[in-house]
Amino acid sequence: MSSHALSDDQVASELKKMTAFIRQEALEKAREIQLKADEEFAIEKSKLVREEIAAIDKEYEKKFKQASMSQQITRSTMSNKTRIKVLSARQELLDKLFEQARSKLAESGSKTKNYEEVLKGLILEGLYLLAENKVQLRCRKADKDKVESAAKKAAADYKKNMGSECQPVIDEKNWLPEESTGGVFIVGGNGKIELNNTFEERLRMCESDALPSIRATLFGENQNRKFHD
Repeated sequence: MSSHALSDDQVASELKKMTAFIRQEALEKAREIQLKADEEFAIEKSKLVREEIAAIDKEYEKKFKQASMSQQITRSTMSNKTRIKVLSARQELLDKLFEQARSKLAESGSKTKNYEEVLKGLILEGLYLLAENKVQLRCRKADKDKVESAAKKAAADYKKNMGSECQPVIDEKNWLPEESTGGVFIVGGNGKIELNNTFEERLRMCESDALPSIRATLFGENQNRKFHD
């Protein structure tokens, strides 16, 4: 078998072809690597973007809840402050009304034209409650004559309505203070039972017992109340 040696030109040509082939293979391999790298980069980038978006959404939801809660707390705080101011203003108005009522009582409570008739009603109420044959009346010394007259009328009404006698007698040893606004104490049970029917006590009872109805008259019914007296 005979062999022919390649000429220098043929060797150079073969080398050129091999070099071109290797270069082409390298370029294709490089493109494959680049495409794979780009694909992996795109996948990783998309993953990172999704994770970041999820983190941002979570943080936004957290901050939104915090803001919502803060808003609710602020709204509740403002509502409570407003409610307290309204209640305070209402109470201040009631206090002024009762203070004015006390002033009116001090100025003219016992000076009204029907004072004796009022005394009669106060005494008669005590007679009905005690239901005794004899009671004592405590009053201001200045009211003695009016109380005596009112007591006689009350005793007459008591006998007419109850069919029995009751003698109200003024206790001249224990007068009510002259600065009192008027009214009487009805004492029974051998001095053990006292019914305070003075104007001061009536106003005090009005402040406590009648306060709900006074509030309703001035400010309307409380819509939050489920039960009413």
